[in-house]
Amino acid sequence: MSVEIHAVGPESAADVLAVVRAAFEARPPLDPPADALSETEETIARKLEGGRGLLARLDGAPVGALILDPFGSTTYLRRFGVTPAAQGHGVAKALVDAAAELAEAGGAEDLTVVAREELPQTVRFWDRQGFREIRRYPPSVELRRPLRTVVFQAPDAESMRGLGRSLAGQLTAGDLIVLSGELGAGKTTFTQGLGAGLGVRGDITSPTFVIARVHPSLVGGPDLVHVDAYRLGGLDELDDLDLDTSLDDAVTVVEWGEGLAEGLSESRLEVLIVRGDEPHDELDPRRVELTPVGPRWHALSFRGLG
Repeated sequence: MSVEIHAVGPESAADVLAVVRAAFEARPPLDPPADALSETEETIARKLEGGRGLLARLDGAPVGALILDPFGSTTYLRRFGVTPAAQGHGVAKALVDAAAELAEAGGAEDLTVVAREELPQTVRFWDRQGFREIRRYPPSVELRRPLRTVVFQAPDAESMRGLGRSLAGQLTAGDLIVLSGELGAGKTTFTQGLGAGLGVRGDITSPTFVIARVHPSLVGGPDLVHVDAYRLGGLDELDDLDLDTSLDDAVTVVEWGEGLAEGLSESRLEVLIVRGDEPHDELDPRRVELTPVGPRWHALSFRGLG
């Protein structure tokens, strides 16, 4: 089954309305009811003016839809829905990814959604797509995601290493990667993949007891500097470490570096690793969020990794 996403305008109002009704009518009753249930073909057509809609088709049939609503520097995702029969086929994620590309092309800085508190599974879905709660006004929860954040799923350790290995192909000397995530989330596993992709020497393990390790390149590329910032008072303390390479000549990976790495470079790639929200899942999957910061990354896209 193949999912196709197309930008649409008022001409597709009937298809978009059919999807929205099917999706919202399948949800539990809410008080007050969702505004989407009062939409008509005419109101949907007005919202779609300027080609601001996305329609997902699965094997040719319309199964998912949303409407983009630009407001200032953000773009709201309205009337987001997937028909019940099409859920579980990647339609929702494909819609989010397409919305991110379209909104970014239009100059927006982030995406925003408004979910209902009574639907915790819906809130969890947006959380898995990299959205974070910014405010709550019952019964609504507003969540936002920076547009350049790209979200990957890593169901096991090998997938995590594969993502790191794939990312390594886009890295050059002087790059800074800031790794965040709870203890045991998979930060070192991700770095092992980076090391394999960069072709460096030595086993990559947690640097907790040595603060920093240098892994020299075996292929004439940049070295890998693996840093544990948990016990550092600030990344300026790196200057006091007796490293065998200059950070300008290496790819530097800093674990626990959130809130400390900003002064090390004007550009960085922030990588957040989050455990899955199903505690009894035997695979113990992870979600990996990549957010590029600064001019170094402006020309790069990470959507094809993995």
